[in-house]
Amino acid sequence: MNTQVAVIGGGISGLACAYRLFQLGVPVTLLEAEEHPGGLIGTVEQDGFLFETGPQSFQGIDSLLDLVRDIGLESHLEQANPRAPRYVLRHGKLEKIPMSPQSMLGTSLLGVGSRWRIASEALKRTKPPTEEESVAQFVRRKFGHEILEYLVAPFVSGVYAGDPEKLSLRAAFPTLDEWERSYGSILRGAMKSRPAKGAGSGTPPLCSFDRGMSMLPRTIAAKLGERVRIGARTDVITRVDGAEGVRYRVRFTQKGREETFEAGAVVIATPAYTAAHLVGAIAAPLARLLSGIAYAGLAVAGTGYHANQIGELDGFGVLIPRSEKIRTLGIVWNSSLFPDRGRESRVTLTSFVGGATDAEILERTDEEILAVVQDENARILKITGQPIISRLWRHPKALPQYNLGHGHMVEAVRESERAIPGLYFVGNYLEGPSIGKCAERGSHIAEAAREYLRAAAPKSA
Repeated sequence: MNTQVAVIGGGISGLACAYRLFQLGVPVTLLEAEEHPGGLIGTVEQDGFLFETGPQSFQGIDSLLDLVRDIGLESHLEQANPRAPRYVLRHGKLEKIPMSPQSMLGTSLLGVGSRWRIASEALKRTKPPTEEESVAQFVRRKFGHEILEYLVAPFVSGVYAGDPEKLSLRAAFPTLDEWERSYGSILRGAMKSRPAKGAGSGTPPLCSFDRGMSMLPRTIAAKLGERVRIGARTDVITRVDGAEGVRYRVRFTQKGREETFEAGAVVIATPAYTAAHLVGAIAAPLARLLSGIAYAGLAVAGTGYHANQIGELDGFGVLIPRSEKIRTLGIVWNSSLFPDRGRESRVTLTSFVGGATDAEILERTDEEILAVVQDENARILKITGQPIISRLWRHPKALPQYNLGHGHMVEAVRESERAIPGLYFVGNYLEGPSIGKCAERGSHIAEAAREYLRAAAPKSA
């Protein structure tokens, strides 16, 4: 097997890394333990409905859209209406989420005191505490409990499936932390950091593909061809120091058969708990740190209805505060966001349950979880009758939690990359869970690995 770089893990991080190496002309082999590429990204079509089993869409940042163009998927790209409203449930009613400081001042979602704290924030200068602060502590200190309860906590559930009382502000939302440190005000920092006129709108579009999110990993894997080994579980990675420098020996199992190959560099693109197992023989202290990263489980429920069972849905979906005593974290209105999901007068919804604040629900059966989801869908969205179809997908360790102390772990990974020649890490536990961030880091690490291999190559006489 002619390989200079082994990429372990075929989620979007590993695929983007392997594809960039392929573009750079570096021989690469990607090993993916599952029978399909993409990690949490998955699409299921059934009975005329299209469901996403994990991420429902992605932010179209420039680097990710460049990748989409490179692999020939641009004609399949769909963009949601950037003005599509988002809602939050408050006292059982849907309220539009204000999307700008100006709209926050006039919203009925917040009381007068909360709106005044927003309006006056730019007039004050605050200093963050010396100790690391949770998202909840930060928001209460700056804006009060109401904004935490109805805006920030539901958003944290939607992005991280996390608990704002444990989530680290510095790790999860470093820009907010930096703005307060640099400018003493979040709003002042946002205004000073706005792109210059003509430099772009700033907010990336929300995107998917006409045949679903899985088009992205499937197409990248197809471009890589035989460089991708599907159903290949990596068992052991060992470091071999020889006369020609550092090499890595990778042993994996595919179709019951053990195989081994060597590479000059290895990129670990697995979840943190798998990475901990793989690097145990190379960097035991790092392995212990990685194994300590918490993950939150999620269940993703896809439901389909006739359009006449439900009122008109216009927007992205609804987030649900924990104070509403509803177990669903949020509902995405897929057929409103991407109209082709609602063919033949049908409506597609995706609900999320579980997360760091309700791990117990994942102990229930599929039937019990779906019953909860359908009942809550009906109450929140005034749906009549039963769904035409309902499906459930479980992700016991869906998302890493950027909890207090997470930044120290990320720095330990970076120190290991500097100290251990030819060993690299990519994944959603490092620079954020978004697909764009994962793909971007994968691409950057590919370039770093190529430069390392060039520098380590024996010099000709």
